[in-house]
Amino acid sequence: MNTEEAKIWKALEEVMDPEIPTISMVDLGIISGVEAENDSASITMIPTFSGCPALKIMEDMVREKVQSIGFNKIEVSTNFDVPWTTDRITEKGRQALLKHGLAPPPKHNGYVELEVLSDVACPYCGSRNTEMKTPFGPTLCRSMHYCNNCLNAFEQFKPVD
Repeated sequence: MNTEEAKIWKALEEVMDPEIPTISMVDLGIISGVEAENDSASITMIPTFSGCPALKIMEDMVREKVQSIGFNKIEVSTNFDVPWTTDRITEKGRQALLKHGLAPPPKHNGYVELEVLSDVACPYCGSRNTEMKTPFGPTLCRSMHYCNNCLNAFEQFKPVD
């Protein structure tokens, strides 16, 4: 990684996901590649799912941020060849999901079972005395849960392979 690429990666850590403003696109794992030379930059993104309605907005946010640090020729592309997985979320990103009140998905290394939706720690009190109310949340990537200890309803960011 050259100096220009490192500068872009650092700047993109400040570009937050439009739906979950506590997590950066880098920590969510959707920025998959950065290439730069002189004042030209190419950034590749992997969407969390192919029908993401915020994709164009996210591409624009990335383009604006890279432009703000001095790059003039910027190409932002979305690659659907490699599927996004929740294992791409960094540890810092998992903490950001908790800060937003979302239970982060467990690491799964490519093996996801339905049981992972029923053994979820509450993002508010940490208790595992929780129950899934429905696997269908407000978005495709979330399920709804209830904590029997602190009596809070919460969402889990579902594991995706």
